[in-house]
Amino acid sequence: MSEVQVKDEGGGGKNKQKKQQLRVDFTPMVDMNMLLITFFMLCSSLLKPETLPINMPSDVEVKKEEQNRVRESGAVTLLLGADDKLYYYTGMVEVAAYTNPDFLQEASWSPESESPTSIRQLLLSKNKDTYEKIQALKIQLQNHEFPDSVFRRMTNEIQDKAMKDLKIAPTVMIKPSDLSSYKNLVDALDEMLVCNIGFYAVVDLTDGDRRLLFNKTENSNYLTEEEIAQAGSAVKK
Repeated sequence: MSEVQVKDEGGGGKNKQKKQQLRVDFTPMVDMNMLLITFFMLCSSLLKPETLPINMPSDVEVKKEEQNRVRESGAVTLLLGADDKLYYYTGMVEVAAYTNPDFLQEASWSPESESPTSIRQLLLSKNKDTYEKIQALKIQLQNHEFPDSVFRRMTNEIQDKAMKDLKIAPTVMIKPSDLSSYKNLVDALDEMLVCNIGFYAVVDLTDGDRRLLFNKTENSNYLTEEEIAQAGSAVKK
């Protein structure tokens, strides 16, 4: 609210002047601001933290051979190398793989690449059923058949079922090296979203991974100083 105060100036003569002062009361604005803050807090959706799904061991006893078969068929490991190179292997690493340079395969970042293998095509082939179901949900979302919250819930249910019940979802391990770029890591994470991979993690290289990269590229920069000393004359600078 505003208030106008009139103040007389001058003596009792004919030329008496009146001075007006405007006073604005901002007290009601405080109440209005509190109402607006309360409104936006109640109506806006708060940011919810997202966690990486971890496949925990089951309490049910399963035969060891079946466990190994499920784990190996769904495991994909991506190694990010120097000069934007991308390498991968599927399943678990056998001891003989560390002396076999052909065990580690080179992949391409290009979606249309055929040689070397496109990493997107590789992931889609291993996640085909889940990918097709989620793509169908995206079409329904675009047609406004349900809200985004329902889409996210249904997507999580499809991915959980593929991993825990059907055991067909791949588990992707992304391992950047010291020679890879931050862009390579971002590109790898983008591929996880494009291919609807529900279970993936970014982890450090192991000594075995460094050895695989060295056998494939003969680049000693992948090795640690201790590994270089152990390899001796086999290491090319």
